[in-house]
Order: sequence, then C-alpha cells, then structure tokens
Amino acid sequence: MASLSVSKASRLKPKLANISSPFSLRSTAFFCASPSSDSPSAAEPQVAGVQDAAGTSPVPARPLRGKHKTPEKLEDVISRMMANRAWTTRLQNSIRNIVPVFDHDLVYNVLHAAKNSEHALQFFRWVDRAGLFQHNRETHFKIIQILGRASKLNHARCILLDMPKKGVGWDEDLWIVMIESYGEAGIVQESVKLFQKMEELGVERTVKSYNALFKVISRRGRYMMAKRYFNKMVKEGIEPTTHTYNLLIWGFFLSSKVETASRFFEEMKSREVRPDVVTYNTMINGYIRVKKIEEAEKFFVEMKAKNFEPSVITYTTLIKGYNSVGQVDDALRLFGEMKSFGIKPNAVTYSTLLPGLCEAEKMSEAENILKEMEEKYIAPKENSIFVRLITGQCKAGDLDAAANVLKTMIRLSIPTEAGHYGVLIENFCKAGSYERAIQLLDKLVEKGIILRPENTFHMESSAYNVIIEYLCNNGQTGKAEALMRQLMKTGVQDPVALNNLIRGHASEGAPESASELLKIMIRRKVLTEDSAYKSLVDCYLKKREPSDAKMVLDSMIESGHLPDSSLYRSVMESLFEDGRVQTASRVMKTMLDKGVKEHLDLLEKILEALLMRGHVEEALGRIDLMMQSGLAPDFDRLLSVLCEKEKTIAALKLLDFGLERDFNIDFSSYDKVLDALLAAGKTLNAYSVLCKITEKGGATNHSSCEELIKSLNKEGNTKQADILSRMIKGNDSKKGMKKVPIAS
Repeated sequence: MASLSVSKASRLKPKLANISSPFSLRSTAFFCASPSSDSPSAAEPQVAGVQDAAGTSPVPARPLRGKHKTPEKLEDVISRMMANRAWTTRLQNSIRNIVPVFDHDLVYNVLHAAKNSEHALQFFRWVDRAGLFQHNRETHFKIIQILGRASKLNHARCILLDMPKKGVGWDEDLWIVMIESYGEAGIVQESVKLFQKMEELGVERTVKSYNALFKVISRRGRYMMAKRYFNKMVKEGIEPTTHTYNLLIWGFFLSSKVETASRFFEEMKSREVRPDVVTYNTMINGYIRVKKIEEAEKFFVEMKAKNFEPSVITYTTLIKGYNSVGQVDDALRLFGEMKSFGIKPNAVTYSTLLPGLCEAEKMSEAENILKEMEEKYIAPKENSIFVRLITGQCKAGDLDAAANVLKTMIRLSIPTEAGHYGVLIENFCKAGSYERAIQLLDKLVEKGIILRPENTFHMESSAYNVIIEYLCNNGQTGKAEALMRQLMKTGVQDPVALNNLIRGHASEGAPESASELLKIMIRRKVLTEDSAYKSLVDCYLKKREPSDAKMVLDSMIESGHLPDSSLYRSVMESLFEDGRVQTASRVMKTMLDKGVKEHLDLLEKILEALLMRGHVEEALGRIDLMMQSGLAPDFDRLLSVLCEKEKTIAALKLLDFGLERDFNIDFSSYDKVLDALLAAGKTLNAYSVLCKITEKGGATNHSSCEELIKSLNKEGNTKQADILSRMIKGNDSKKGMKKVPIAS
C-alpha cells in the first residue's frame, strides 16, 4: 500500500495539528503535495504594499541574509533520530508526526540511510506492523542486503522466507544475496542449502545463482563440490559463461589443483567460451602462486597475441612472481615496459616491487621508485615496506637516504611509528652521528609516537639502549629518562637501560632520580647491576649523605649483590667522619657477616669510638665477631686509650672480656687499668680485677697491690685487704711469674 487510506489520514490530522516543534512545522509544510489555492505559494514571497484578501497590507518580508540553507532530507532526519534515541513508542510517534505519508521512496531511502543494521531492521518491521506501509520487492531486497552485510543472517533468512506470506514473490537475485552473505560469513553449508532450496521452492536458477555458489565454495577450497555442481549445471542445460570459468579456475588454483585449472581453461576454449583479461590474469596469478614463472610468461605472451591488453593487475602479478623467485631485474624490466605502454602503476604495484628491490639490495633503484611514489602522492598498501626501505638503506650505508624514507612517509601522510625512528636512531649512533640521533629522539618523545595505541612496529632494545647509554655518559640522563618513561608505559622493563639511567643520574649528582628508578626496578623485579648500586652509593658519599649511602648498600645486599671491601670501607669511613659511629658499626657487622676480613685499622677506630661513647656491649659484640673471623684487635692499645681518657668502666669491662676469653693482654695493661681504678677510687673494682688476674696465675707489681691494700683498709674493706695480702704472699712463694694465657 503506497499511500494512506482516508480513515488513517483522518487519524493523522490531529497529530499534525498538534506539532509544537518549529522544525516539525517546516518539515510538514515542505512535504505537502501542493500549496492551497487560498494561500500564497511558498516559492512566491509577498511583495510589500500589496493588500491581502482582508484588505490589510501585510508586513514587509525581512530580506534574507547569507546563503540559503538547503532543507534537510526527511530520510536523513529519521535516520538521525533513530541513531540518537532508543527505539521506543515515543520515537515512533515522533517519526509519525513529521511524516505525512510513508511512500516507497521514503521507506527505501530511510533503510538506505540508516546508521546501522539494527536501526534499519527496527524501522522495517515497525512500518509493516503499524500498517503504515506494505513492503514490496525493492524494500525486501534492501533490508536483506543490509542484514547480510552485517552478518545478521537469521533475520535476513526469516524475512526472505516470509516474503510469500506478505504477498511478495521471490526472484533469483534475492536468493543470490543470501547465498553470498552466508559465504562471506564462512558458512558454506548454509549457502549450499539455500541454493538447493531454490529448486525445492521453484525459484528459477540461472547461471547467475550458480556463479554465486561457485564463488562461495571455491573461496573455501571445496573444489570437488565445485566440479559436481558444474556438471549438474551443464546437465540442466545451463551454459557456463566466461565468469563461471574464471571463478572455477581461481578456486582450483587456490586449492593448488593446477592441472584441474589448466584442464578447465582448455575446456573453456573447446566450448567456445572466449577467455577475457580476467581469465588470463587468473591463469598468470595461479601459476605464480606455485612459482611456475615460465608457465605464467606463456599465458602473458598468449594474452598479448590474442590482442588482450594487459592491465595494471597483469603487470603487478608478474612483478610479484619475478620477485618471489629472485628475478628482480626482470621485475624492473616489466615495470619499465608497463609505463612505456602508458599503464600507470598503482599502490599495489609499488608495494610489490619495492620489497624485491630491498631483498636484492638494489637500494638506489628503490630510492628512485620511492621518489616517483612521492611525486605522484601514491602511498603503498602495506606500510611495512618502509621498515624494509629504512633498514636496507642503513645496511647500504646511505643514512641520508634512510632519513628521507621517514620524510617521505610524513609527506604521504603515512603514520610514522616508533620502530621507524628506532632503526634510524640505532644506525646513526653506530655511525657516530649522535646529534642526528638525538634530533630524531626529540621528535619521537615530543610527539608521543611511542605511546600511540595503533603502533605495530615498536622500538627495539638495540635502538633505545644505544642512545640511552650515550646520553647517560654525556650528561643528558634526563632526556634519556624521558624516553624510557614512555617505553615503560608500553610495558618495556629493560634492565640494561634502567641500570644505565641509574649510573647516569649518579654521575650527574642526582641521586634522588637514581633512587626513584632503583625503587621501580626492585618493585617490578627488574634485574639490577652491582655497578648501578656502587655508582649511587658513591654519589651519596660525594654529597656527604652517608646515611642514604648506607641504605643503598643495604638494598644492594638484600638484592643478592656482594659489595667489594672498598665500598664497605667508603661507607664506614663516611659514617664515622659524620659522627654516626653506631651506624658505621652496623655496616662493620654486615661486612664481617659477609666474610670480608679487611680494614682492621678502621674497625679498631670504630671500636674505640664505641667504647669511648659508652656503647660497651655493642663494642664487645663486634670484638667477638672479629675474633670469630680471625681478626684480633689491639687490646693493649684500646685499654691504654680508655685509661688515659679515664673511661674506667669501659676499660674494666674490656679487661674482663679479655680475661674470660684468655685473650693475649700485656701485664702493663693490667697495671694501667688497676691504676686508673684506684685513681678513680674504685677499689672494689680494682680488687675484683686483681683477684681474677691472680686466679689466672698472673701477677702484677707489688706497688700497685700494696696501694690497693691500703685503700681497702682505709675504706673499711679489711676482709678483702687480708685476702689480697695472703694471695700476694702465696704468689711470692712460687717460682717465676706467669703471663695470662693467649687465646688461640
């Protein structure tokens, strides 16, 4: 039904009268069939001064300014409404309000202009169910075509099979659309079933539907099925066309059935079906696929002998064949021949020729071809060719030509990728042209090319490592880190680059930046190097920040690295000089635990400082650890210093420690400790020490003992004085004097 009935039109009048949108009013007036005889025509504006029917002069029309805007087509309005709003009753009413009549042209054009297949399907069903329009063969064909392209095959199939119920008959073209749609989706069996169903339902099948089937099954390698249906077609009296043979031969070559393809070509001629350019192109391409260049050349010669003009496809196919077998000179010859005949190479031709030239290292010829493409503004179909061009020119040592390839990409509006820059940067660095490499790096980082999500060719580690190392060694670590930060956002965690950055920052006196990178490496479990840690420790020491240096040293050990003895010494000396004796002592303990048995002079200084500051227990623990490692501190010197500085308690504890472990201590040291204790009035402590010496079989001078006895008696410690007196007399009766044993 092409127009509305009287009753339906009367129902639409109130809706049209209630339109409040100015746009809707304009649209309604625009699509009316003809203006009323009582009103002026829209195309004839009223002239000022002319009276209307009521005898009043109308208001003069305001002159239009600017360019007159062409009214928007109704189908475009409806399509935009469907695209921007959900399909609801409200949207359906809005569409009704702006459409006076749903005729064939409007419905067809709305389907054609729909933004996606779902919108088209909803509109198609709605106008039918609402009784606004009765679909015909053309609108059915359109929706089936739309749904087929969108792979909504079940919907399309249902609509096709329901056509007779709607009073619309089938024809062959409708079924061909469905056969091809299933084939595009890779569902070959359904295409075959639909083809068979045509016969069941009485739909006439001509060579067109057979060709559609051959196209589908040949593409999927069903060459045996193709042969069976070809025989069936011939038995039915349907004559194959040139297109039929072209499809079958193409399919046989796809399945590597070269002999079958050749036989069908001969059969084609025996049936007096004349081959065309496509046939010869198919034969040439087929033989090139199996690398039979001589056979392909024969068909090329035969093609020209039969006065068929080779096309750009013919030449491009042969050029591809020559390249595939390494006959690049023949490919160049053919390229020149095609241009001499006025056949213009296209993007595919250039894309086919250039890789062969790169493979054969004919880079000057490749450069000329690229210039020709640039002049004609022809971009190749495969952007990967530029990688090969840049790499080939670099390999040939022509870095200027390699750089020009990148410029050509920019001129041809081809997106450059990080990998293109990477190849150039790497080769510039290898050639010592670091300034040119840095210029490229600046562009790469500033434009954020590395971070583009569409990148397919990424920067290799061999490229960014060489430039990062150079920058770090030449005071430009910040620039190197900017590159690395972008690489890390793409998932790169290169240990070589990161360790270079740490060393670079450290050498430039920026330990904070180096420490931040080190933390990232540890957190992400990236392999660290000894030299990176050492450089960072040295940097902190130069900046007189020994505590931070010690933290880096600890991190180094936790990460499984073994610092050398000089690094331990540097950290301990710096801490000691900064007055951080206990921190230096902890480094000392770590060093001894790791089996480093050096720097005894520094260790004794740390021990002395600990004892002088009253950290006696800590000092004794370190001495014990030293002795276990085979390092013996100079007890006599330590005791002498403590006595001189009147650190009697520390001296006493150190002496007790030595006596308990039978360390080698000189008698003069005992006397010094006793004298210091007596001078400090610590007679009982002196008595205790003397008793221990005596029990060990050692002895000291009588003057010290007699002085101690007097002090004990004077303080009322007569019992201790008496014991000491008897001990001395007992020792005097023994022959000789004993020295305290030496611990092994």
